[in-house]
Amino acid sequence: MPRRDIIVGLDVGTTKICCIIAEVDRDRNVEIVGKGLAPAKGLRKGVVVDIDETVKSIEAAVSEAERMAGFNINSVCVGVTGEHISSINSKGVIAVSGGNREIIENDVKRVIDAARVVGIPSDREVLHVIPRGFTIDGQNGIRNPVGMAGMRLEVDTHIVTGIITFIQNINKCVQKAGLEVEASGIVLEPVAASLAVLNSEEKELGAVLLDIGGGTTDLAMFRNGSIWHTAVIPVGGNHISYDIAVALRIPLTEAERIKIETGNAITDSFEDETIEVLSLSQLDSIQVSTRNVSEIIEARMTEILELAAKEIRKASGNGAYIAGVTLTGGTSLLKGAPKLAEKVLQLPVRVGQPGNIKG
Repeated sequence: MPRRDIIVGLDVGTTKICCIIAEVDRDRNVEIVGKGLAPAKGLRKGVVVDIDETVKSIEAAVSEAERMAGFNINSVCVGVTGEHISSINSKGVIAVSGGNREIIENDVKRVIDAARVVGIPSDREVLHVIPRGFTIDGQNGIRNPVGMAGMRLEVDTHIVTGIITFIQNINKCVQKAGLEVEASGIVLEPVAASLAVLNSEEKELGAVLLDIGGGTTDLAMFRNGSIWHTAVIPVGGNHISYDIAVALRIPLTEAERIKIETGNAITDSFEDETIEVLSLSQLDSIQVSTRNVSEIIEARMTEILELAAKEIRKASGNGAYIAGVTLTGGTSLLKGAPKLAEKVLQLPVRVGQPGNIKG
């Protein structure tokens, strides 16, 4: 039996590099056949600061995934983030060229290309041009105009850009690791995450995906079934660990450990305990209150969520309906994170889980 289609995702994050190898059958069913994780060395807030270290991390994650899958891979789709990412909304308009005025795929491509012609600085590269909706002869709300008749076709798009040199550095690291980036294979991480954890009804009613990673918090808003707004907030889980390390005068590795093992984003939701951690000198240990740790976590998590709330208010406009918020990213797994998010955002919150995936 011939091998099914292979898709490889490479998540180049601030704290870790993740590689997933999946097989896709003719019915578009996805099965994970390999996965690999490696600590990210050489990245800061999603941006490469050391190419050699980043290459080593990519090689380690890919090698682990290849061993599990039982075969080697040649190309990947790469998830990126970073505070250099920005987005704008743009419109494109064309006259339908066919003699019978029937809209074809080429017309859709032309109108999307027309929307790309906006004032983007020369140091930025377009990562995505995502149609938010089409209009035919004044009739809006059309999702797929192919096959319909009309004289004037318009499209409303969401354009995501990144700084060219930062994207080139990611490409260079992947290539030095012996891989190629797929055509159109650079993907904004919250866009990729939304495809995995949001369903069509959530996107239709209005949903927010909040990906709280190590160095950044990525946001994607949906309305009427289409992406409406994206943003990158330059604060994430690493800032929580740093706050704990500074406040308690302990090593950063110890701060990260106790954040994961005992941390809680809601201070009043558990009994206080005393735990033992290494001192900053790493020669002896000190006693630390778990309540104190959680107070530090709650303060920084509240700041992250308030910044997200501000971004949501700015993008949603007056009276815009949002059905709920879906959390993803490692920091969303902190105890109490969904409850705190509901309190700050004043919206229903759940932690995202990929659906319809086997393996």
